[in-house]
Amino acid sequence: MSNIDDILSRYREGSHESLIPILQDVQEMEGYLSESAIVRIGSFLHMSTTKIYGLATFYDTFRFFPAGRIHLRICNGTTCFINGSSAIISVIKETMGIDAGQTTRDGRFSYELTACQGGCNDGPVICIDGTYHTHVRPEDIPEMVTKLKALADQK
Repeated sequence: MSNIDDILSRYREGSHESLIPILQDVQEMEGYLSESAIVRIGSFLHMSTTKIYGLATFYDTFRFFPAGRIHLRICNGTTCFINGSSAIISVIKETMGIDAGQTTRDGRFSYELTACQGGCNDGPVICIDGTYHTHVRPEDIPEMVTKLKALADQK
């Protein structure tokens, strides 16, 4: 029995109201929602994969790619945007060589953009593996990435 089957065994087959908890459990276990996981969940819940994917993309907490060893969540909500998050995103994109939603070839880094992380008075905000960094400036990024490279190599 696969790990996804272990998760599904805790839910009632065909129970559409279980979709979000199942997606959360699968992402917690696998780190993201793979195509094969979505297909398996669709089969279990008797739902089309298109509906599952459509619902999952509505929420910014679900990922559809394997995250890097270091994962950044960059707030691009209104207040962070006004305070310069777009410049930070540009520097991160240039420094890492990837767009939001991608993972570096070496598997060290990935990042995603979020609508709000609740730090509007302290923005721009970046969450790195659960640790929040506030008042981030574009000039902070190169040194931050250098330190994170060493950390990623230890993981």
